Amino acid sequence: MSRYTLAIHGGAGTILKEDMTPELEEAYLKGLQQAMNAGFAVLEQGGSAINAIKATIVILEDNMLFNAGRGSVFTKKGLQEMDAAIMDGRTLDAGSVTGVRNVRNPIELATEVMLNSNHVFLSGKGASDFAIKQGIKLEPDEYFFSQFRYDQWKAIRDSDTYSLDHTHQRLEELMRDKKFGTVGAVACDQQGNIAAATSTGGMTNKKYGRIGDSPIIGAGTYANNLTCGISCTGHGEMFIRAVAAHDVSCLMEYKGLTLQEAMEVVVHEKLMAIDGEGGMIGVDGQGNAALVFNSQGMYRGYKSSDGSGMVAIYK
Repeated sequence: MSRYTLAIHGGAGTILKEDMTPELEEAYLKGLQQAMNAGFAVLEQGGSAINAIKATIVILEDNMLFNAGRGSVFTKKGLQEMDAAIMDGRTLDAGSVTGVRNVRNPIELATEVMLNSNHVFLSGKGASDFAIKQGIKLEPDEYFFSQFRYDQWKAIRDSDTYSLDHTHQRLEELMRDKKFGTVGAVACDQQGNIAAATSTGGMTNKKYGRIGDSPIIGAGTYANNLTCGISCTGHGEMFIRAVAAHDVSCLMEYKGLTLQEAMEVVVHEKLMAIDGEGGMIGVDGQGNAALVFNSQGMYRGYKSSDGSGMVAIYK
């Protein structure tokens, strides 16, 4: 039996420490811990890495604090459009959705795409039609409404400014932080199988049907039993250009780097060379976990069967 491990993130960038109240910090840490407990319980009972990360992401999608599922931000049109991806490192099967609306848990829809369609990536209305066919739970617009998210959008809706979750750097009056709102989970189960998943509500006031790295296999999400499972969070355009998640796997497979070494090269060298801010979480087939970021912080945690683990926000 392999050492089994689960790692999670709730976005990089984070609220500036001076703006973080003890109550809000406690709420974020509690949300992360609840999600981690749910996923790790699956691993403890001998469940698969795929089922563990899906259980983890569902909890985060249901938590209004995180920009995914129920907590998703408003687009230019004042709607929520969500993305999600999941990948099985044992088979290299994957499922992704983008631009979906009214789906309570986009990660469940991405899983259905992986398991019960002949495709990898579905978008917009087609993805919604598939969700209905598969019996995925839908919710009305009101379910996704948050006064904070609405106020955030209202402050910039008449401009061409967009915001990566909480704010844009020019909108200090709204909140002086820069948080990249995505949630993710990676796991290695008792059989040594790896899986990765990512879910996001995208960017406040986004337009033109913008798609970030989260649902793109190899950019924001990737898993391969030979190397690692990776979920990214950050400025999506840069992670797409860097093919960040797959690059970690390549450095491990072709150069023999460890998980930690490969992630540090991608996050601290390759991404920073193109002004890419954010981070990623990873696991390998031996149950090692790594959580690497170049922003001020990253909502993150991990738990392993050897008794190690943590949840944290700042460096």
